[in-house]
Amino acid sequence: MKLQGKVAIITGSSMGIGEAMAEAFGAEGARLVVNSRSQERARTVADRLTSQGVEAIAVQADVSRKADCERLVRAAVDRWGRLDILVNNAGVNAIRPSLELSEEDWRRVLDTNLSGVFFACQAAGRQMVQQGSGTILNVSSIYGHVGVPRRAAYVSTKHAVLGLTKVLAVEWARYGVRVLSIDPAYIKTPLDEMDQATGDYTDADIIRRTPMGRFGTLADVARAAVFLVSDDAAYISGSSLLVDGGWIAYGAW
Repeated sequence: MKLQGKVAIITGSSMGIGEAMAEAFGAEGARLVVNSRSQERARTVADRLTSQGVEAIAVQADVSRKADCERLVRAAVDRWGRLDILVNNAGVNAIRPSLELSEEDWRRVLDTNLSGVFFACQAAGRQMVQQGSGTILNVSSIYGHVGVPRRAAYVSTKHAVLGLTKVLAVEWARYGVRVLSIDPAYIKTPLDEMDQATGDYTDADIIRRTPMGRFGTLADVARAAVFLVSDDAAYISGSSLLVDGGWIAYGAW
């Protein structure tokens, strides 16, 4: 029970990686704020966790709105009196040729993937600095380390999240607050299924390109996240952990 009694917010936790993290954190004893832009989807996950003996509440919020991020933090503090963990997982994509990427799509991706991460970090950071402890885990991507065609907005935000993580880690270390990122490769999620429709790649392409010869699983990411937010990683801050099956290390053709 590595997270026994810890209070955690996981944004975008009604599906995919966020939901897997919620289940893994709950199994390790965390108390959870489950978040989605849909109250119904968040409630479905929170109710399931509660039926498994996990303390969980559902809070609807759109992280691209600063006020919603502040409301997420208040919900945790009002319920349990503190906030120990924030995972910034919510994210969107827009796969278009850069010459055709609309202003609307550009702003939508930046508002959620970058501004939303900052707003949530800021709201959580104020509470954690006051407490003198806390951990923030930002979900970046292998595309925070490399570029790929037709993903200008997404790649820009994921690179920026790595920079933001480093800045906040060095600012808040003196207050007992750790800030890290976890950077997955291709994981089989509903978002990946949607991306394949416009991303010009197949399962076989990903398997061939990945040195370990497979997609990552939700459990691969969730288990790594548990480690990073637990006391086992107490001296790790400002770092990024690639969960990528060797993708970034591979430089051949």
